Amino acid sequence: MLSIPNSLESSVKRTGGITMQELERAKVIEAYAQGEIKSAVAALRLGITTRQVRRLHERFAEAGLEGIISRRRGKPSNNQLSSGTAQKAVQIVREHYSDFGPTLACEKLAQRHDLILSKEKLRQLMIEAGLWTPRDARQAPLHQPRERRACVGELVQLDGSRHPWFEQRGAECVLLVYVDDATGRILHLHFAQTESTFSYFQATREYIERHGKPLAFYADRAAVFRSAAANRRAPTQFQRALDELAITLICANSPQAKGRVERLNRTLQDRLVKELRMAGISSIEAANKWCGQFVETYNRQFARAPRSQLDVHTPLRAGDDLERILALRETRKLSMKLTVQHGARQYLLEDQPELRALVGQPVAIHTYADGRVELRVDGKRYQHATLESPHAGPIEVDSKSIHYAVDQLGAAGKKRRNNNHRKNRPAAVNAKGVRAAKTASAQKQARSR
Repeated sequence: MLSIPNSLESSVKRTGGITMQELERAKVIEAYAQGEIKSAVAALRLGITTRQVRRLHERFAEAGLEGIISRRRGKPSNNQLSSGTAQKAVQIVREHYSDFGPTLACEKLAQRHDLILSKEKLRQLMIEAGLWTPRDARQAPLHQPRERRACVGELVQLDGSRHPWFEQRGAECVLLVYVDDATGRILHLHFAQTESTFSYFQATREYIERHGKPLAFYADRAAVFRSAAANRRAPTQFQRALDELAITLICANSPQAKGRVERLNRTLQDRLVKELRMAGISSIEAANKWCGQFVETYNRQFARAPRSQLDVHTPLRAGDDLERILALRETRKLSMKLTVQHGARQYLLEDQPELRALVGQPVAIHTYADGRVELRVDGKRYQHATLESPHAGPIEVDSKSIHYAVDQLGAAGKKRRNNNHRKNRPAAVNAKGVRAAKTASAQKQARSR
């Protein structure tokens, strides 16, 4: 680095308030003035043009170090708001947009009040006026610990975890986890292709057949457990089934509320993946048969004793038919033609006198996981025929099953393209394409030689 000549030191003492950037600029201009470097080198070092270097040299020759100092110092910024604009903007935001963020408030000021200013400036004004709290100053929500329940089966937390459980040996799938709140024991694990209502029906049926009915399930607010806001009063299929089984369903307002199963998911994504690898398991069916061994080993090592030795699981009642209860059930009215429309299918009932008397009455449509459909009126089953509709309806999925639905559509599209690639082409067109391909291949080999 160039040393500061005595003339520059004396100028610094007279001027005062010089910045380090201006001092470095003065050193370079002094070196250029003394002929030590060329104007191009000075321009490269300062990041300016050679024309500006010559201008600075002239100002430096006339006024010394004072000529290097920016002439804008002490003057108002060109971007400064006009007098009263800041106060006007804050007043409008306080009166009309007190709960708006800076970005949206800035847009409304420009659209409705013809007040143009940058969103960052408005952000600063709102922070100074106490209308906006910056992200760094916001307090993180506090989630205090909750005491465990006293009895086994009093509260069972359940959740689904989508993860590459078989690593590269199989496709990504979902693990449904049931953990007891009182002891931290894993009560049930079930692998499924997607986190759907049928998957939870199957897993819950296996759970009840092994342990009995718990007092309550604690889950998140996924579409399987909680209806959308537009249809909040109508229970979901899973909630309807639990109501028939006299099991309470509680939906948590945050992931931290059911932190026990959330933390268990992270543990399983580490331990269970490695155990599956060592056992050589790479399919959902094999994993569901084997995971009972892992559950027993895990519970012996990590489960804790409950505060009460009472197990509140209850057996099934005499009228509880799990196969019928844990199935999709929807209601449609019987038409004058003794038909029921459901989705892309129309079900035709047999022409019987008792069914003619039920025209206009609700018919319960039971759909099972294996695709079977039953039509029941007042609990009585009726035979029917199925008529397929040429127009399929929309596919209803939630955020947790969208990936599986899209993958299935992609696989079906590839299959259709492969099967019908040349279906509608004339034989002459196909033969011409084969000859062209052979000719191009022969030409390519000839060029390579």
